[in-house]
Amino acid sequence: MMTVNTDFQWICQPQAERLILDVVERVAATNQFVDTLQKELLQLTSTRLFDWIEYVSISSSDDIGKDLAQTGFILQSEGQGGSVYFHPGAQLPRIFVSNLGLVDCGLSVVVDSIDNFFLAHGGGDYTIEGSYFGAFRRALVSLENRVACWVIERRGTLSIQPSQESPEEVYAYEQALEKWLIRSRGGDDEERTFAQTLELAQELVSEVGQHRAAWTVLEGERRYWQMRNSAGQLQKGRQDRLGMGWANHDHHTFRSSRTHFKRLVQLFELLGFHCRERFYAGEEAGWGAQVMENPQCRLVLFLDVDLMPGEIANDFAHEPMFATARLGTIGLWCALHGDSILRAGMHHLEAQFMFEELRDDLAGKGVKMMAPFSSFPYLKQAFTVGENWPVSRHRIDRLLLEGRISSEEAEHFSRNGAIGSHLENLQRREGYKGFNQKNVSIIIKKTDPRLNASAQGAY
Repeated sequence: MMTVNTDFQWICQPQAERLILDVVERVAATNQFVDTLQKELLQLTSTRLFDWIEYVSISSSDDIGKDLAQTGFILQSEGQGGSVYFHPGAQLPRIFVSNLGLVDCGLSVVVDSIDNFFLAHGGGDYTIEGSYFGAFRRALVSLENRVACWVIERRGTLSIQPSQESPEEVYAYEQALEKWLIRSRGGDDEERTFAQTLELAQELVSEVGQHRAAWTVLEGERRYWQMRNSAGQLQKGRQDRLGMGWANHDHHTFRSSRTHFKRLVQLFELLGFHCRERFYAGEEAGWGAQVMENPQCRLVLFLDVDLMPGEIANDFAHEPMFATARLGTIGLWCALHGDSILRAGMHHLEAQFMFEELRDDLAGKGVKMMAPFSSFPYLKQAFTVGENWPVSRHRIDRLLLEGRISSEEAEHFSRNGAIGSHLENLQRREGYKGFNQKNVSIIIKKTDPRLNASAQGAY
């Protein structure tokens, strides 16, 4: 494990986080709109303002370069207005150091739609810079005592300059999203459906560019997942009360059969993702994962697959996998529901929340959490209890005929269905960018389709 993940040993970055927290606290103490938004986010969405911030803005000073270097921030881009810094070893907002002297400091809150944000907050005389459905749009929502708050939306770019796309480019994006939303996900011929999916992804890249296509695909996948997950629908409704959308997403998890795993990785590499650390939960768990990231889009994926002992040492993301006689947790889930990129949709969306607050607030609305599988000061994680999805008789009969499930299991799936998807409750602190390598096997076992809902350990 350590050998294959040598380049991805994430550690906490408390000093870097503190540098940004100081700015956020200063802004909230000086700007009434920000202070109110911070309180409303906690009360209505169980989130903290920090986790919605894309970048903070500060004025240039003699000491700032030293402070940034000492805490691990490095230069990402620079222009006439100032310089943008990011931390390569942490999951933190970026820092814009301004040379203009127009404001003392500020922050930029990222949302799915600026229009929806203003709709939720009563509208007003605001100017939105950037094209509708553009790569980057922003609006100054509050300026008090030389302390500013912007609301922004972005699609596949790291630029902080509003973009001006032509009507033809905007239309191409809208068409690309529609094409992905209405694509075929099902059918008995999964080989053909997967080939069509790859062809469509290549078409989107050609029409709107690699990173815009990646943003399009993940937006479509979130929508499909949400249609099949009532906890996601509930929480999205809470966040939409403030016009935020899913801009607090942390990562997207797809489950894959061994047969299609190589092509799933190929699909996301086509969309500008690269492989990060690998996971292997152990021989008993029979499960592993490849983490992928598109830094340009700030999108992270978790790709789950049944894994055999010894395969973690191989480049299993790019080497073909042979079928196994026994299906593990991931393989059986895909056999019952379909691969995530096809009929089933994502296994879960993980977003950043205030961990205990979300647990308690959703419980009050009838949504229970499974027991946490990460309980560190810097990382807390738990799934909502999964909902059972019906399983087609055709899939059950095929698995029974192949000897991959017992007659008792076939009857169970026919009568009760099988565990479907989840919403994941995550809380990060100190800029920790990684995941829990040790306890993942526990949670994977508890999401095995052979278990019923009561075995998931809700509390």
